[in-house]
Amino acid sequence: MFPDGEALAPAATAVFTAVLTEGPISRVALARRLNLSSAAVTKAARPLIAMGYLEEQAATERTGPGAGRPASPLAIRADREFFVGVKITGDELIGVVTDLRAEVRTSAHRRLTATGIDDVLTQLGELVNELLGSFRPRTRHLGLAVSGDVDHATGFVRYSPFLRWHDVALRELAEKATGLTVTVENDVKALTTAEQWFGEGVGADSFALVTVGAGIGCGLIVGGRLVSGAHGVAGEIGHISVDTNGPACHCGSRGCVEAIAGADAIVRAVGRPGVTFSQAVALARSGDAAVGAVFARAGDAIGSGIAAVANLVGPSRIVVSGEGLSAYDLFEPHIRAGFQRQAFGAAADCSLSIRPLPFEEWARGAAAVSIKALVAS
Repeated sequence: MFPDGEALAPAATAVFTAVLTEGPISRVALARRLNLSSAAVTKAARPLIAMGYLEEQAATERTGPGAGRPASPLAIRADREFFVGVKITGDELIGVVTDLRAEVRTSAHRRLTATGIDDVLTQLGELVNELLGSFRPRTRHLGLAVSGDVDHATGFVRYSPFLRWHDVALRELAEKATGLTVTVENDVKALTTAEQWFGEGVGADSFALVTVGAGIGCGLIVGGRLVSGAHGVAGEIGHISVDTNGPACHCGSRGCVEAIAGADAIVRAVGRPGVTFSQAVALARSGDAAVGAVFARAGDAIGSGIAAVANLVGPSRIVVSGEGLSAYDLFEPHIRAGFQRQAFGAAADCSLSIRPLPFEEWARGAAAVSIKALVAS
């Protein structure tokens, strides 16, 4: 809901979304893009301009051949409102403040000494207060990104393996702790939303985002919409079994992609006491054949999971990201080999692009979900 309590008409919502994700853009281009009349675009934009969310830029193009008056593109006033986004991991909170374009204005990290819900809420309240500062008067929304089974509609965390949470009413509790309007989303879906609205997915009818790190996740855009599924867990390629005789997974199955290729799974497979993931990477790069074979198996599992997505959904492109990409040189040939082996027919032609991912991007994704919720309201 906007500050004066006004909900947008559908045409205004469409105009606002198009300018937010594709602007600056002229009214004539908006009319073509949205299949509206120019008068309808002008009417839809008027309240958004009055509330300070849109502004007219200097005229830069004419409305058509022979037209005498140049068009004035509509643009977002990015500093009209700010959004807090926080990624909750098993050992820290990563927070950002973004503007309306999801550009990060400030960021902060806070270590977690415990992952009980009360402990996390206390740290969350302190982090939000630290972040807001001068942004406070124009900040009403907080987005939270959490790994696991999250019901976005209710803000309920059914299960988060790294936090060991079960059935936590996170939205309700976080609103009491911070005084902000809260949205809660699975972390991979939040990151996918940021890519759809402000990144590689702008204008794409279908794409997939695969994340490699502590877990293996996947966000899907099909028909221009984020796919959540009837139960909110669509895209969980980390729990596709690629080896029925493989290691046990925390989900209860065996041989899941995550049980083979997650960071903790790789450390377990290396089997050397005290060796961390970073040390395993260093060993593989130094030529340790046994450790290199662990990364090869992990890459093959990831490639097989990505191929399953390509076969089932047929996205136009797949973006691979996540903190695990620090070891991508060890994964890459095996990811591509597993993908090519398992992808069916033309699905193998789907492009794979690689994006490094600092943790602040996860928090930015949480803020993007809040921006999207504002528009949808």
